[in-house]
Amino acid sequence: MTALRPEPDSSGLPYDDQYASYGEPGASEELGAFEAAVDHLADPLTDPLPGQHPSPWFRSGPAEPEPEPQPRPAPEQPQEQEWYDPAGYARDWYGAREPTYEELYGAYAPQQPAPAYEPIPEAAQPQSRPREQSRAPVQPHPPARAQSQPPVDDETVGLRTADTRRITAPHTDANPEQERPPEGGRAARRRAAKKGASRAATSPAAASPAPLSRVEARRAERARRPSTGAVLSRGIGELFITVGVLMLLFVTYQLWWTNIRAQQQADGAASDLQEEWAKGKGKPGAFEPGQGFALLHIPRLDVVVPIAEGIDKSKVLDRGMVGHYNEGRTKTAMPDAKKGNFAVAGHRNTHGEPFRYINRLEPGDPIIVETQDKYFVYKMASILPQTQPSNISVIGPVPPGSGFTKEGRYITLTTCTPEFTSKYRMIVWGKMVEERPRGKGKPSALVN
Repeated sequence: MTALRPEPDSSGLPYDDQYASYGEPGASEELGAFEAAVDHLADPLTDPLPGQHPSPWFRSGPAEPEPEPQPRPAPEQPQEQEWYDPAGYARDWYGAREPTYEELYGAYAPQQPAPAYEPIPEAAQPQSRPREQSRAPVQPHPPARAQSQPPVDDETVGLRTADTRRITAPHTDANPEQERPPEGGRAARRRAAKKGASRAATSPAAASPAPLSRVEARRAERARRPSTGAVLSRGIGELFITVGVLMLLFVTYQLWWTNIRAQQQADGAASDLQEEWAKGKGKPGAFEPGQGFALLHIPRLDVVVPIAEGIDKSKVLDRGMVGHYNEGRTKTAMPDAKKGNFAVAGHRNTHGEPFRYINRLEPGDPIIVETQDKYFVYKMASILPQTQPSNISVIGPVPPGSGFTKEGRYITLTTCTPEFTSKYRMIVWGKMVEERPRGKGKPSALVN
């Protein structure tokens, strides 16, 4: 009998041949055919990257030398590419056919046509390995500008839209001010967009206000116009200010300028009177209203003022002079009369204010009336601080309250009180103690 031999299996090979050593002739061919069959069943998710072994589970012995691939033709204009090439990576995975966005990103990818690439001539196509003959030849990478764009989402679109002004002009040596486009992923683009937005907010163009429309300009102009109440209050305020300024000017005129002007007029009248006496023109007798006829001396107050006829305010008192009561019920005697009361009036404030400080006189102080021929010397006797303007008895021949009991030769000084008012009158009385001719010289009160 013949020895039993193992029957061949479904492959038609005997068991001895099936388990032959890898070093035997024909074993490598069998394994190569098996690997080629496995390659036809390659899954895109487990397909190795270029240069790697198609299947790590199979290791073969010494294989036949593979033909060296022919060098690819150099591109006409090489351009810099990023380290990650989505289009090339897709070609390595899916072959020569460009995968659609639905295949790459699912149903949520935007519907955009894939960029068309120019086919490469067959003569320039590289030779592929034997295990890759079933695949279509791989096209070279397109230029950087023609590469397929990454998937677009809402956030990326917003960032690119906000950064449009910065990428309109590329960064070149001729345009150094233009910033370089951000490199990196989504985080880098987000940081670049925030930086551009903050820079745009602080730029002079962003700080300048936008031009207003016609309606807005009218509203702004109407808002700038003052209201009726504001105009009225402003007018009233300006009126008050004007009135205040006028009142201030009037007070200045009354308290300062009238004194200067009245003193000048009084000094001029005294000088004229002395010149007339020197020429012998001034004779005792009747004098016309406003005409000067004597000089009043109050040494304690350092007062020398002319005495005029009458108490008219504009002609006598406001001109800085002292007026003699000579009309109607207020008519009084002259200094040279043998009996009587010589009464005069003068301002206490403003217009020269000759009687400003008569309240400081004390009993015994001299009061002198100088005429063309004589000096009449009086001694201050008493004072009435306040009385009504209608009390004319204070200038009578024997004034009540003066301390005089009978008729004699007296003098009465009257002025307004309190100061800066004319509500009451202040009265000072004096009694004649000496009548001295001018030829005997001045009295001792004027010499000392």
